[in-house]
Amino acid sequence: MGHRLSRIYTRTGDQGTTGLADGRRVRKDHPRVAVTGDVDELNCLLGIVLVHAPPPEVAAVLTRLQHELFELGAELAAAPPRLEPAWTAQLEHDLDGFNAALPPLREFLLPGGGSGAAYCHLARAVCRRAERRAWTLAGGEEVRPDVLRYLNRLSDLLFVLARVLARRAGGTETLWSPRPPPA
Repeated sequence: MGHRLSRIYTRTGDQGTTGLADGRRVRKDHPRVAVTGDVDELNCLLGIVLVHAPPPEVAAVLTRLQHELFELGAELAAAPPRLEPAWTAQLEHDLDGFNAALPPLREFLLPGGGSGAAYCHLARAVCRRAERRAWTLAGGEEVRPDVLRYLNRLSDLLFVLARVLARRAGGTETLWSPRPPPA
């Protein structure tokens, strides 16, 4: 592959713009840059979940997701389409498999359940932000529906994986209990 990043700084962004994969320069607060940054942040959080030594079947999924998120980030940075529709189908398959072993929920959960589970909940929240930003971008530029579906399913999978990690770590899931309305 050669040396792709032989020099880390370029000074080309010092004026508040950055380059996209298609060669365009846009402001650093452009919606495309924002969603790409969210996907990068999400990928970093999955790395944090991985250092908390999840079970092998969860680690394998998280590692696959990191590779997919790198591809998704490239597509969102205006590269040619990279996300494959089969990835969303695989997310659904993973969701069904992991969720089958979990007890049904009757209330919302408070994030927590151990450090790996808590970071997985944080990854879920960042994924939902990335999805919102992708919809913002789609309001002004083309975003393939496959990208939007993928992010939606991914946040669901991260919620289920957080539940799996909480149980595997011996952590407890704290159910939200609504406060009674003021009198």
